[in-house]
Amino acid sequence: MTQTSRRTVLTALATAAVGGPLLGGVAASPAYATDEFDLYTSNTDLYTKLAGQEGTEFARRYKRHEYLDTSLGQRHPYHRTTIMAMHGGGIETGTSELCLGIAGYHPATLAPLQDGHGAHDYWMFEGLRSSGNRDLHVTAKNNDDHVALSMAASSLNVLSLHGCTAAQAGTADPRAVVVGGLNERFKTLLKNAFTTAGIAWRDGNDPAVRDLAGVNPDNPCNRTMLRKGAQLELTTELRAAMFRVNTRAGRAGSTTEVFDRFVTACRSAITTLEQDPDQIVL
Repeated sequence: MTQTSRRTVLTALATAAVGGPLLGGVAASPAYATDEFDLYTSNTDLYTKLAGQEGTEFARRYKRHEYLDTSLGQRHPYHRTTIMAMHGGGIETGTSELCLGIAGYHPATLAPLQDGHGAHDYWMFEGLRSSGNRDLHVTAKNNDDHVALSMAASSLNVLSLHGCTAAQAGTADPRAVVVGGLNERFKTLLKNAFTTAGIAWRDGNDPAVRDLAGVNPDNPCNRTMLRKGAQLELTTELRAAMFRVNTRAGRAGSTTEVFDRFVTACRSAITTLEQDPDQIVL
């Protein structure tokens, strides 16, 4: 017997009530905002049970920029912001490409962006299966990947990217993003940037979207040096609008102006955040 969660059924009914085809031919699917039906209790559990299948079933990609301090009398620059996509690849589609773009790299070529906003560290976990990638989902608060946690712990800020459905976001515009996390200043900057970019958003503080709020202190987005960060839950429709070819092979090389507007909004918000007084470590 197949076990189905009450939340999945309700989401499906709500999506059906909205009606209409989705952009890019991508069917809406329930996001896993909780671990109610995760198959794996942690990333370590997944890595153990799928041992030897990295590169075929799943992948991990990250970049940590080199920072050196070899001077006795001077303080050198330190790292501030890391971008994460914990459910990239085929799990919550489009989040891998967004992770790279917001970090400052072209998602297809990895060439650095020349937009004046610099580059950030990034970490992502990706589902590589041709189908069934949702089974690889590990809810954020259970992510115990040692590289991901060490990168979060050594960063002042983390921006984490996730996917949800329009029904879960509950916004009038199906192309929307829920802005969550414990860093209210970061959230405000992101919301302002989305408004300027013409991207619909909803505040994760709204009780109606509490499963998407990203406020658990064990969520890696909040396991920073400041113990707070930001999380973005993008609807299926918003992510589909970001790519002309919405497939694993096609997304990175077919980004649209919606992708560009979203990336620019996030990168400008990060640049402003990094000028704040609490972004200085003595």
